[in-house]
Amino acid sequence: MSERQSAEILDVAIVGAGPTGLALALALRRALGPSLRLAVFDPALARPARTETRASMIAADGRRLLDGVGAWPAGATPVAGLRITDSRLEDALRPAFLEVGEPTTDGQPFAHMVMDGDLRGALRGAAEAVAIPLEADAVARHSSRSGWLDLSLASGRMISTRLLVAADGARSETRRRARIATHEFTYDHTALVATLAHEFAHGGVAVQHFLPGGPFAMLPLSGGRSSLVWSERRGVAETMAALDDDAFVAEVERRAGPAFGHVSLAGPRGAFPLRFLLARSFVGSRIALVGDAAHVVHPLAGQGFNLALRDVAALSSIVADAARRGEDFGAEATLGAYERARRFEAASLAAATDGLYRLFGHEATRALRDIGMGLVDRAPALKRRIVRAAAGF
Repeated sequence: MSERQSAEILDVAIVGAGPTGLALALALRRALGPSLRLAVFDPALARPARTETRASMIAADGRRLLDGVGAWPAGATPVAGLRITDSRLEDALRPAFLEVGEPTTDGQPFAHMVMDGDLRGALRGAAEAVAIPLEADAVARHSSRSGWLDLSLASGRMISTRLLVAADGARSETRRRARIATHEFTYDHTALVATLAHEFAHGGVAVQHFLPGGPFAMLPLSGGRSSLVWSERRGVAETMAALDDDAFVAEVERRAGPAFGHVSLAGPRGAFPLRFLLARSFVGSRIALVGDAAHVVHPLAGQGFNLALRDVAALSSIVADAARRGEDFGAEATLGAYERARRFEAASLAAATDGLYRLFGHEATRALRDIGMGLVDRAPALKRRIVRAAAGF
């Protein structure tokens, strides 16, 4: 692009109109008002909304952020507690070796469950309500020059922006074009997901069974339903995914045990491979990575979207502070502050989650992990610290 005058001018361009990108756009608009020139670009905006099979567990700090930008979904279900067992499939009884059930300091539950479709709808509605431009277009190329990043869109439009934010997921094209390297691998597990109805009430308690094949979680939703997240070795998962609905439900009931009674499907089933990804840097030249573009962790701890919302909180705060001081919020110093604020925590949680996956993935470590978790369960102060960390305090 030879002449900036021929381009549209933005302060912030966000690539990706998923929950992370929309949450960031709303947080920036709330912090800096309509004078901030921003837009969200995603070709998926032109396609019909897909049927969602997943749900997210949103911690207390994420709830406050979403509520603050006017995008808290009405159907969110409080999580009153967490019950963890470490058992074999044939075990008749599954005693809990760790139970957590404490509110946060403001009296709210430490987490809520939200269907991803409801979350996307709430964020999209909030963005439209404050007139954030949502463009069904793709960034095809970008190049940097003094003080600006020049974007060429697939439609032929040209944009000059102070800051480009990659919220375009684990396979981020923005990250690839910026030549930001990653450490990544694929687990030998696939997650099977579904929304289930069941005979007995869940009482707002999230249940996670660590079975030899992988973690099996039933997470509470409204209307007497639960969100299933069942991690299984790839070959077994392929077999389970190929079953008809009745046979699939029978396998779910074997793993869920008697606590939920009879189970039935309350929506479509889905499956997705499990990955680990950590960007070597969360920033580039006038570029910041957020959400899955920066990190992807195993879902066993339910922290993936919470990490993304903490990226949103940090980046929006740092950009807003720089803008109020009249500083260049796309400059290296500003983005360096974001890198320092977020990468260490994300890397630490990614490593811890991967460590838990490996600890619970081997029968040989059963006695060691049960002793450790049992000690945690009998230490109220330590449990409170775990709850506060999971809730974002």
